[in-house]
Amino acid sequence: MCEHCVVADGPLTRMRGLLGRAELPAGEGLLLRPAGSIHTHFMRFPIDALFLDRDLRVLDVRNTVRPWRMARKRGARAVLELHAGEAERRGVKVGDVLRLGDRESGGV
Repeated sequence: MCEHCVVADGPLTRMRGLLGRAELPAGEGLLLRPAGSIHTHFMRFPIDALFLDRDLRVLDVRNTVRPWRMARKRGARAVLELHAGEAERRGVKVGDVLRLGDRESGGV
């Protein structure tokens, strides 16, 4: 899904998210957990958001969430934020199961 993924699993890293970044390059992602919702307030670019359950199964895909929007999915336990258009480009669909790789194998 993404070759370089930052896991934001602490309160500060989740709160900061992608704020302050000029972009989220293709191939990079931010995994927020726990999280069932996101917002793009104060962001400068759109993102794709994959809402995931405990097992990292895709519950919903929101393509091109523009700045100053909110999105949520009931039952989601994590959200993977990607470069806008990345989910469609990679053919992600509801029901797909993601896995976390280690640094050597790369990404999610």
